[in-house]
Amino acid sequence: MGLLQKAMETYDAMEGLAGVYEEGKEPLAPVGHMVTRAQIEITITADGHFTAARAADREQKIIIPVTEDSAGRTSAPAAHPLCEQLGYLSGRDEEKYQLYMEGLERWVESAHTHPKAAAVWAYVGRRTLLADLTAAGVSCEKDKDMVCWRVTGLGAGEDTAVWRDRSLMKAYTAFYLSQLDGEKQVCMLTGQTGFVTWKHMKGVFALNGNAKIISANDAVNFTYRGRFAEPEEAASVSYLASQKAHNALKWLISTQGTIPGLQRAFVCWNPRGIPMPKLHLPFLNRGNEEPARPGYRNYRDDLQRKLASCKANLQADDQVIIAAFDAATTGRLAVTYYNELLGSDFLDRLAYWDATCCWYDPFQGVYAPALYRIVCYAFGTERNGKLEADDRLAAQQMQRLLSCRIDQAALPLDMMQAIVARAGNLQIYSKTNRHGLLFTACAVIRKYHMDHAKEELALALEPERKDRSYQWGRLLAVMEKIEQDTYDKTEDRLTNAIRMQSVFVQRPGYAAKVVLDQLKTAYYPRLSRSMRIYYDRLIGEIMEQLSRFDAADYGKPLTETYLPGYYLQKNALYARKTNDDKEEQ
Repeated sequence: MGLLQKAMETYDAMEGLAGVYEEGKEPLAPVGHMVTRAQIEITITADGHFTAARAADREQKIIIPVTEDSAGRTSAPAAHPLCEQLGYLSGRDEEKYQLYMEGLERWVESAHTHPKAAAVWAYVGRRTLLADLTAAGVSCEKDKDMVCWRVTGLGAGEDTAVWRDRSLMKAYTAFYLSQLDGEKQVCMLTGQTGFVTWKHMKGVFALNGNAKIISANDAVNFTYRGRFAEPEEAASVSYLASQKAHNALKWLISTQGTIPGLQRAFVCWNPRGIPMPKLHLPFLNRGNEEPARPGYRNYRDDLQRKLASCKANLQADDQVIIAAFDAATTGRLAVTYYNELLGSDFLDRLAYWDATCCWYDPFQGVYAPALYRIVCYAFGTERNGKLEADDRLAAQQMQRLLSCRIDQAALPLDMMQAIVARAGNLQIYSKTNRHGLLFTACAVIRKYHMDHAKEELALALEPERKDRSYQWGRLLAVMEKIEQDTYDKTEDRLTNAIRMQSVFVQRPGYAAKVVLDQLKTAYYPRLSRSMRIYYDRLIGEIMEQLSRFDAADYGKPLTETYLPGYYLQKNALYARKTNDDKEEQ
């Protein structure tokens, strides 16, 4: 119940935003309401006469009043109290029409009535809706088209839209709560007695519209999974608590969920509404701010400044809630991850991840790759120039990475191996993806070594590093650069070194001899004498480093550290080339 209790606590803290619309965001629905979309918008007068009709904005989400039955209806008729589908308003189905009119009449005749509700009741009671829509040129063939209302003539400056009228929302909430009856029981969320509901909200996560967090429909045969005789023995939640918790969760997932389109929702929030960094993005996410300063020390300083700035907004006991939601079926919404942390601890863990899972980019400085980027590079397939991972696989791997980041668990070996395997075959990827793949692989390798060996890989080239694979990686970069120096500026073909990369990883000695022989024969003659001397000296230095290792290990397969060696040596070579060009100019 911890999740729902924190969600209810969040609703109570943010209740002032209930019914408030913000551009580009889904609104927080008040108790007794839900968020949906409408297809038809009808304008009427305060005394219930038709004025106009048009197609509604299909992108706009609106708040409408609902009942327990109507919010979760399937095939059995159950009418919403105000905004409703054509099938309930048109009179084509008399049963549905009567359900709608009776429900709205109870509200209109109660002590919590509202003039806009009374106007809608008077208009629909005239049974002219279909004729009015036809005359206005609005299609009325689909019974499932949702109709929303505007009411004019109630005062200058008043918003005519019923879905924006907070006084109407408050009136309906008060009316519906006054209509609740039945036996009161102890609510397991609040610890107080209240009218318990067994019909909880569906559609908390938009991609799984019918899935529920709390659900029980196994009252026949294998009753409540063999544990209980009655549903209240499992869980009893009051209607008010259920509405607050579910509306808050739906709002949080829609406004603060991490990755649009992913079939699993990841969200973190502070119950008091203090903005929190996104789980999947780098903690030091500069966006449109000033460019990154060069150097790892500057990066660490920037991280500490960002950390201090975020902590300044928190109180000592402020919490952060992290949760993940997924639905294996259309009926059940599972909480696949849940954690509660002090806000300061949460921020510390984000900053620690960024400090250990980062790498140097010659164009953007030092930064940490986004988690989803790691997943796509490690498990994705290149389509139309982009690396994309299967949604279900991506969701599972994202949760593993989030757990590593939030719980400070060690990076899994298989994830490091997956991205190293892809970075070990660069020739199958487009040029635009090769650099990003290499950068991300090096950041992941650095993180893995920090977690498992407490070894911090330097972000600058270490020519004398006592690592056989690292030195072989340097040689691969040199061989690639020698061939590229002979290309025209418009030439974009792969070098022999990269074509043989997969062989090089398994048999470095053999592959290096083959590539070097090709370079000596076909490419060295095209270089200037000074460049030949420079590259010979550099290759000699690398071979000298390799000679210091046991001869029996010379040709053994390389470990993942050849990639940082390759990447950093390549950066150093291009930096030298840029400096040489400047001197020549």
